[in-house]
Amino acid sequence: MSLLLLSLPPGPPGSYEYATSTDGQTLASHGAATIALLPPAGRGVEVVAMAAASQVSWHRVTLPRGVGPNSPRIRQTLVGLLEDVLLDEPEHLHFAVDPDATGGGGAWVAVCNRAWLSMHLRALDAANRPITRIVPELRPRSGNLRMIITGEPDTARVLMSGDLVPGGAQALPLTQGTLALLQLDSLKSGDPEDPERPKLELLAEPAVAELAEQMLGRRVTIHQPAKRLLAASRSNWDLAQLDLTRTGRARAAQRAGALWRDFLHAPQWRPARWGVVGFLAANLVGLNLWAWRTQAELQTRRAQVNNTLTQTFPNVRAVVDAPVQMGREVAALRQSSGATSHRDLEPMLSALGQVVGTQTTPTAIEYAAGDMRVRGLPLPASAIADANQRLRPLGYSAHTDGDALVMRQEAATP
Repeated sequence: MSLLLLSLPPGPPGSYEYATSTDGQTLASHGAATIALLPPAGRGVEVVAMAAASQVSWHRVTLPRGVGPNSPRIRQTLVGLLEDVLLDEPEHLHFAVDPDATGGGGAWVAVCNRAWLSMHLRALDAANRPITRIVPELRPRSGNLRMIITGEPDTARVLMSGDLVPGGAQALPLTQGTLALLQLDSLKSGDPEDPERPKLELLAEPAVAELAEQMLGRRVTIHQPAKRLLAASRSNWDLAQLDLTRTGRARAAQRAGALWRDFLHAPQWRPARWGVVGFLAANLVGLNLWAWRTQAELQTRRAQVNNTLTQTFPNVRAVVDAPVQMGREVAALRQSSGATSHRDLEPMLSALGQVVGTQTTPTAIEYAAGDMRVRGLPLPASAIADANQRLRPLGYSAHTDGDALVMRQEAATP
């Protein structure tokens, strides 16, 4: 399943930055377009929206016991926990809780404007680009400080996450006051080889890279916006919760597609992929070896049967079908020696006499090449069935055909 990644702008629907990927690990294309000119989202395409960092605020809460992400009381619980810090009325806000949260434990909660998010979802649905998942552009994370400078020089913003960031994640204008809040001087002091020394990961988009280096006094790593879209899509967060939950079928398909895509392309799954390849290769070699041994055994047995035929009947020069040829030779030998076989009339009459007894006398007997028809035996259906069962161990079968009892040999007995 391929990906169509869309960045939701802070304002109303207009131009969307987008990126596409066939494997979830590398970019296939990227750009910006109005909603009608975005790449199509047909069958096999998962559409993932990224909520702008400036539109999402983060709050740390402790959930009561028995209340988790899927609890029917989760929204009321979050409103009660955050009512003192919310800057808008709760009915105007949308809440999403950490997917790994459990009752009685700490959890991050994402809050954004419900009308803004719903407006983009409706517009994309109407344009046949239905969203299956909504991921945040920036989310709280532990570890070293990461700063991503985005935008244009006159409207530059800094996306911050890490242990030194108040609230876990912040999106603020790039100003000296913002930098002072982070106390970046603490990152310059201390032994550079000290593993306990805080470190800084500094990224910047090409348009603001020079400005970032001037303000921070450090070199920055160039960071493309499309790569941020791709990185955000690998998050386990999904802001489409509560009343904005997408259909269960779409979510199940999205999860299955993401797992399959990761298994095929993600670096962490490389050992498993090699393991599957090795397993399949070993099975293929084993099947070929088994087939070769079976074929060799079959050829050996066929050669043994052919040798038995030619040794027993030296006059047979060419072996085509050994069992059939052997049956013919045995029948010819019996005929020449005068010995009887199960196909002859006398053994068949003897077997019939053992079954039906001598109380009744047939009025006519017809015999032709192992097929005997006896007339004048008024046997009921139950007697015919009983006779057939008693004849079968002797190598014969019997059935009625009109007023005649038909008896024949089931299989040739050499």
